[in-house]
Amino acid sequence: MGLLSFAIWTPVLFGVLLLAMGGDKREAGAVRWLALLGSVAGLAVTVPLYTGFEAGSAAMQFVERVLWIPAFNVHYHLAIDGISLWLVLLTAFINLIVVLAGWEVIQERVNQYMGAFLILSGLMIGVFAAQDAMLFYVFFEATLIPMYLIIGVWGGPNKIYAAFKFFLYTLLGSLLMLVALIYLYNVSGGSFDLQTWYKLPLAAKPQTLLFFAFFAAFAVKIPMWPVHTWLPDVHVEAPTGGSAVLAAIMLKLGAYGFLRFSLPITPDAAHEWSGLMVGLSLVAVVYVGLVAMVQQDMKKLVAYSSVAHMGFVSLGFFLFNDLGVSGAIVQMIAHGFVSAAMFLGIGVLYDRVHSREIASYGGVVNTMPKFAAFALLFTMANCGLPGTAGFVGEWMVILGAVKANFWVGTIAASALIFGAAYSLWMFKRVYLGPVANDDVKALHDINGREFLVMALLAVMVLYMGIHPKPFTDVMDASVAELLKHVAVSKLP
Repeated sequence: MGLLSFAIWTPVLFGVLLLAMGGDKREAGAVRWLALLGSVAGLAVTVPLYTGFEAGSAAMQFVERVLWIPAFNVHYHLAIDGISLWLVLLTAFINLIVVLAGWEVIQERVNQYMGAFLILSGLMIGVFAAQDAMLFYVFFEATLIPMYLIIGVWGGPNKIYAAFKFFLYTLLGSLLMLVALIYLYNVSGGSFDLQTWYKLPLAAKPQTLLFFAFFAAFAVKIPMWPVHTWLPDVHVEAPTGGSAVLAAIMLKLGAYGFLRFSLPITPDAAHEWSGLMVGLSLVAVVYVGLVAMVQQDMKKLVAYSSVAHMGFVSLGFFLFNDLGVSGAIVQMIAHGFVSAAMFLGIGVLYDRVHSREIASYGGVVNTMPKFAAFALLFTMANCGLPGTAGFVGEWMVILGAVKANFWVGTIAASALIFGAAYSLWMFKRVYLGPVANDDVKALHDINGREFLVMALLAVMVLYMGIHPKPFTDVMDASVAELLKHVAVSKLP
């Protein structure tokens, strides 16, 4: 077992141990501490991936390859490059944050709740590390199971409806991807190796069909407009930790799929249909931003803002320049920190007042000044304020868009105005002004555990905003190699 196997299976092993402990409330304390130990261990084993990573190299690193299913030539093949490194670290970090955030909040079936998140964390790292297409598909689909249970067991009043909608939307798209994988397996002479597939000369029609098969799976996961309608429903019903992981990591699985499958395997189709992809991304950025402005539910507002921010990611990919693609990957990581912080902040208020309606609040700064300071920072990051993580990726994508087409860049830049409008409008109504009602008057400020969660996220949001170099340096060579590969026609 190499470092990547440890990164995947350490949290999964701890998750299985937690499930075996039983749900007795007397054991809840031990369960929480074991979950914390598992999440800290899961993060610790990913740190050597960063310290031992050779920046400036586009080669796959920390390679592990073992024959898994001989009959179909399927390998347990793991490796990461500069594109996937930070996504692996982000997944392990958010898992620790979610365990801390649910510490006192979850009282029922604590072992199953914590176990589901730890197992989910390992499976998502598996998606980012898989270099065998069938292994990728297994991890990609397996992530649905723990998230389905998290929504369906610990969610809100309409949790069963939301869990089914989430499962069916994402499963349907993935089935088309499976057909594409089987086709590529046959064309390549019986190989599921991604590097082999990248070299396949594919005619224009098969490339187009494959491109849209992958699009079906990954666009739903991001989610791109118009297949985004499942996301607000799921966020509203999911528990706070579920919303944080869904926004911070699970949406990135779809974006990552475009980088690993759609662009390098079908480059000609990607260029051919780039106009459509840019158009859909701009609709997400502008239209969904406008939809966010009229939301009355805080979670729905942040859910729609996630769709708008992920629109920047898909836009960046299909500009086919280094600024656009690097900016999109930086935006994925930044959105992971900021969206998790936004949802966990809403969770802090919901735990006290049991309402997500903006109208239920007002003047929270008077009773929760420490928390309001954190909320202001995360709101500003959500707007894309310079000096915060939210600015760096969006700015790079806008620069890349202007480089490709001035008008595309102009429309994309308008999203910064909409982002500021809906984020600050929500902050004003929830936090500022006089105390609105008795519920707000009775609020008490965040405790030590909540302060730690907010502080950890605040440090990352500020560090990434002020000093983005460590995030961009590792990916530059891999992005350049990807763009060089995509620029070369694969037509026979």
